[in-house]
Amino acid sequence: PQPDMDFGQSNLFGYIEDLQELTIIERPVRRSLKTPEEIERLTVDEELNDIERALYLLSSGQDVQGTSVVANLPVLMRQNPAETLRRVLPKIREVLHVAGVEMQLTAAVSFLTVLQDESVSIHTYSHSFLHIILQNLEHRDAGVSNAWLETLLAVIEALPKETIRHEILNPLVSKAQISQTLQSRLVSCKIMGKLANKFEAHIVKREILPLVKSLCQDVEYEVRTCMCRQLEHIAQGIGTELTKTTVLPELVELARDEGSSVRLAAFETLVNLLDMFDSDDRRQTVLPLVKSFCEKSFKADESILVSLSFHLGKLCNGLYGVFTPEQHLRFLEFYKKLCTLGLQQENGHNDNQLQLQTLEQEKKYISVRKNCAYNFPAMIVFVDPKNFHLELYSIFFCLCHDPEVPVRYTMAISFYEVAKLLNSGVYTIQKELVTLLQDESLEVLDALVGHLPEILELMINGGENSGSESKLLSIPDLIPALTTAEQRAAASLKWRTHEKLLQKYACLPQIISSDQIYYRFLHRMLTIILTNNVLPVQKAAARTLCVYLRYNRKQEQRHEVIQKLIEQLGQGKSYWNRLRFLDTCEFIMELFSKSFFCKYFFLPVLELTHDPVANVRIKLCYLLPKVKSTLKIPTDKHLLQQLELCIRKLLCQEKDKDVLTIVKRTVLELDRMDISLDAFQKRFYENDLLDQEKERQEHLLLEMEQLEKEKQQNEGRSANVNDKMFEKKRKFICKEDKKSKLVRSQSFSTQALHPKYSNIDKCSNKSSATGYTSSLSGMGKGCMLSFSDDSFRTRSTGNSGNATFSTSSSLIASRNSFNSADQKNNGNKESQSRKMSM
Repeated sequence: PQPDMDFGQSNLFGYIEDLQELTIIERPVRRSLKTPEEIERLTVDEELNDIERALYLLSSGQDVQGTSVVANLPVLMRQNPAETLRRVLPKIREVLHVAGVEMQLTAAVSFLTVLQDESVSIHTYSHSFLHIILQNLEHRDAGVSNAWLETLLAVIEALPKETIRHEILNPLVSKAQISQTLQSRLVSCKIMGKLANKFEAHIVKREILPLVKSLCQDVEYEVRTCMCRQLEHIAQGIGTELTKTTVLPELVELARDEGSSVRLAAFETLVNLLDMFDSDDRRQTVLPLVKSFCEKSFKADESILVSLSFHLGKLCNGLYGVFTPEQHLRFLEFYKKLCTLGLQQENGHNDNQLQLQTLEQEKKYISVRKNCAYNFPAMIVFVDPKNFHLELYSIFFCLCHDPEVPVRYTMAISFYEVAKLLNSGVYTIQKELVTLLQDESLEVLDALVGHLPEILELMINGGENSGSESKLLSIPDLIPALTTAEQRAAASLKWRTHEKLLQKYACLPQIISSDQIYYRFLHRMLTIILTNNVLPVQKAAARTLCVYLRYNRKQEQRHEVIQKLIEQLGQGKSYWNRLRFLDTCEFIMELFSKSFFCKYFFLPVLELTHDPVANVRIKLCYLLPKVKSTLKIPTDKHLLQQLELCIRKLLCQEKDKDVLTIVKRTVLELDRMDISLDAFQKRFYENDLLDQEKERQEHLLLEMEQLEKEKQQNEGRSANVNDKMFEKKRKFICKEDKKSKLVRSQSFSTQALHPKYSNIDKCSNKSSATGYTSSLSGMGKGCMLSFSDDSFRTRSTGNSGNATFSTSSSLIASRNSFNSADQKNNGNKESQSRKMSM
């Protein structure tokens, strides 16, 4: 029982404080309410048209109303450009002189939108809008000035050269002078960077470069920094020769500037222009500067350390051709030093340094190590992947075990790039893959999982000498790491990470054995479907489970999983589980052949027409067209009759209006559908080929299982012969499995036909000349192969399709040798078709 409420003095004061907090929250709400007088002032005559209303609000309205008119300017320009330019725009120009910051920012955005909408010609725009933009460039508020500058830079792209010269370039000469304000000179720097790409090199040299040199030597460090960052754009406009003679000397001088921000801008511009310099310039000018930056970064100029670490990969590879072996080694050691920056103090060598280290320094060191992780693939190229284990593995280990999450996150993102670069040496980073999979941060796991299938595939194919299927068995703790990662993602609130991980785990059949998937992953997927509360996670688990079932090689395991799906999902007590069963059936139809679905899931799906929950019946109705598309006539005639019977019952017995509406709509859609015959039809040719390929691969997996059983039975008797035959067939089946993708959503028409389909292709060519239906009418009565493994039923394929189902004459013999058991139990039609094919 709950304790009685205590009305003591202390609790009473607590209640009073809570009430006071509520009144404080309520005050802003009361202030926002308008009085009748204020509402009267905000009221506008409804009979005014848009232009008149805009003029009225700009003249007599409040600031918020005027701002709304300015924001609506692009709409007015589209509706009535002539009247807007003649009456509204002059009024806006007048109001902007005394407008506040909000209206100024809104006007800058609206003017840019008018330009992008192309409501008027560029000539009209420059005549009407350009002067207003230029007038507001030097606004006292820096944010407003930058907003108008961004609009002007976008306008410059569209303006003709003559307009730019007269309206922008000529006034720029006076605005860039030292006598002008700081804001005016900063704006001039950015405009010149934009103009350099609009004029020819000789015009830039004659009219812009003198201003550039003047601003590079400005007394204010902000102006020198701004101009330095524009030198990259100016260099692109004037070409390589002028850059070497004009821009490079300015950069060298700015790199020795007294202002740290100027030196930083010079360094970054130098790195970005590296491709424009020849080897002599790099060796004689750039390399000494870079060495100077590196030496000073640890001593007197730590401000450049973060930028240096970010650009180091680009810098090392850009200067690779001019490095001596000694310089190459020195820069590599410098990179290694940056990778462990800030970690040495943890060893306790210098307690005073640890005490003096500020929070800002710690953040800076974390950023440096993060940038080193970002540049790690570039450094592998720098040292050559062959030397990775000797030169960089220890650093790779340190970065993957870094105490800070941003560093490990960056390593997880770049792990795939590292694996690609190492190629055959990818086995050296297997332990770090397991480490990152077990990382305590879900952000790191999420970054790694993005390319997990590709990484595992590289792990498989990386070793040239490994020929076994279970190539990842040599990686210790891989499977426990994968299961632990999934459990940690499931226990967190980040369901998107969990969904992503389950989707990527669909690659595991290509990586590890079928038994390992069955015992460690498959049942876990079923548990997620049954217990998880997040729909996208449940669907991801359902699809991955279907993929695992698709590549499972043991009949007993397949039957067990199918039975659990039907009993625990399709016949589950919770309607939510029955909905997930229908989702799972969609994935079954996508991944498996039509015959597989019809044999195991067709009737359990139809049973849900009697479900007591309307939502289940609605979802089933939406699924019925797909269900019908899996049927083939005459083989599945009895299933078609069952489907029609269920539809009739729904039409006659359904009481829910919503369900009945959807049933009627579904009936019309089903009536318009054509059912494919056992024989190939021109309308369904591509789908039939795709289904035939799925069915063939299902048979190949069954043959693999049969061969394994035969090998176990015949151990000791002619072992060498059996081993050779088994290995030959296993390689063929594995090769066929690799050709098939886990997801087959793409149209088969975009793919080239496999050579084994040549017989089918010939049939299609014949049929086009003699009538497709008549020439292929016998295909539905063709060869019906059966297996002692009862998990798959072969569809009638036709004699011309036999080559697609059999790998060799020995495989055909092996099929025929163990199909007698099924023949006794099948229906008359199936037995007749088998006799005809035999």
